[in-house]
Amino acid sequence: MSNIQKTLIVFKPDTMQRGLVGEILTRFERVGLKIVATKMLAPDKAHFHKHYEEIGKMITRRGEPIFNITLEMMLQGPVVAMVLEGVEAVALVRKMVGPTEPKSAAPGTIRGDFSHMSYGYADTEGKGIPNLIHASGDEDEAAQEIKHWFSDNEIFDYQVVNEKFTR
Repeated sequence: MSNIQKTLIVFKPDTMQRGLVGEILTRFERVGLKIVATKMLAPDKAHFHKHYEEIGKMITRRGEPIFNITLEMMLQGPVVAMVLEGVEAVALVRKMVGPTEPKSAAPGTIRGDFSHMSYGYADTEGKGIPNLIHASGDEDEAAQEIKHWFSDNEIFDYQVVNEKFTR
């Protein structure tokens, strides 16, 4: 079995509105991950329901109120979805992004450097956590999410120079 994996990332509306897509994307490219699919879109509620509940089990794990707050945040503007490919890409991207709660994210991670809100504050205020980016949780979730967000003909296979050093 190859350790070359594909994983989904979604730049959330807060990233788009803050103009951080390029800066964050640069981190993934610098570590040697390859962009094999990308698009900007404004998914509807049904698309996010499939993503967050049918695949991610958010309602099951965290409850409907958290899902509804997340849905409200995700509908605030367009997102950019990408498939990244590389050696053990799923775990690498998760490590780079940091924990879901920005307050718990270490400096040097994407969430640690660009966001800071805690679950406690968000719960008290009845708001979602602007944590910038979605990253697939494991290989199975990545495979399901990629199929949900991209058709096969939207995913490209090509070589980049840095593969000589990153594979």
